Amino acid sequence: MTTLGTPLSPAATKALLLGSGELGKEVVIELQRLGVETIAVDRYADAPAMQVAHRSHVIDMQDPVALRALLESEAPDLVIPEIEAIATEVLADFEDRLRVVPTARATVLTMNREGIRRLAAEELGLAASPYAFVETFAEFAEAADKLGWPVVIKPVMSSSGKGQSLVRTAADLGAAWEFAQTGGRGSQTTRCIVEGFIDFDTEITLLTVRHVDGTLFLDPVFHRQVDGDYAESWQESAGTEWPWLPAAQECARAVTDALGGWGLFGVELFIRGDEVIFSEVSPRPHDTGLVTLVSQDISEFGLHARAVLGLPVAVTRWPGGAASWPVKVHGSGVPSFAGVPAAYEVDPSVQVRLFGKPRVDGERRVAVTMARGADADAARALAKAAADAITVALA
Repeated sequence: MTTLGTPLSPAATKALLLGSGELGKEVVIELQRLGVETIAVDRYADAPAMQVAHRSHVIDMQDPVALRALLESEAPDLVIPEIEAIATEVLADFEDRLRVVPTARATVLTMNREGIRRLAAEELGLAASPYAFVETFAEFAEAADKLGWPVVIKPVMSSSGKGQSLVRTAADLGAAWEFAQTGGRGSQTTRCIVEGFIDFDTEITLLTVRHVDGTLFLDPVFHRQVDGDYAESWQESAGTEWPWLPAAQECARAVTDALGGWGLFGVELFIRGDEVIFSEVSPRPHDTGLVTLVSQDISEFGLHARAVLGLPVAVTRWPGGAASWPVKVHGSGVPSFAGVPAAYEVDPSVQVRLFGKPRVDGERRVAVTMARGADADAARALAKAAADAITVALA
């Protein structure tokens, strides 16, 4: 795009987000700083990004008729998918009239674990865990025996660890299969990927930005997961070097070049010694990348906004380490927060984001704390202390 318009005018540059959670909220804010008219869409009202967008719509994004009608009526310049549960086949029909971020093909492949795993492992030849795709419990049991214990099972379409289990013995297969069936999104809820467990040293998200001038790699984001969902993330001191980083960047470059388009990708990798093993990729800002809100001058969200608009990107890391710690709550009701002043008092570097989710049912992330420190360990301790200061009530 060589020209950016004025919001709510006939010449407006319009971006429509499919999915309006806390990550989409930050993307909307960054787009609005560049004068983009924003439209937030989700399956429920008052989602976080809807609260800051110019306008919003509530539709079933898996309904191709409803999605097609919305794209026809809004006629945006950009469509930015933010979740997996989308009728992705509709997007390809509109690529001659609008731009899907990063591309319609990339969206289709990455919204389904089968598509992206076959691309990475079978077409690109990237190192990955051994795997099998299954549709029945009998196929699951057979795959587990062949791959060797333990195994990980995930629905081919899910996020934030939903439906994901580490299965250590045959006695646990039944419960894991039932859990996988409850966590999937879309029409393929019975289809799952079964993976041999990787005994890795660490896991990272390599945030990779494809933009008008090439490809930019951010410093690795290290993260710790619990039940498939991130429990904390951090970046080491600026300038730290790792022997495996060039291989990680080449892996990320290979998969993002194959997907194409402009925007930020979250490439998830396992590191074992100097070996780099591909896990997954998301064609959008990543939850572990929330740490970039405090670690650098332009966050992953600002970089995504610039890249999708065809603007040049660059980034400067702040000295020291940085960390983020999600605040979660379990139950049902509308959240309210106490202890936020105490969280800020932990350290001057602390930042807090309350996501504004209108309601919680089950376990949800509702906020995040972030901090900087002399090194990553100091930053992690500060981010955790800030999160511990916050209590969440549901009413």
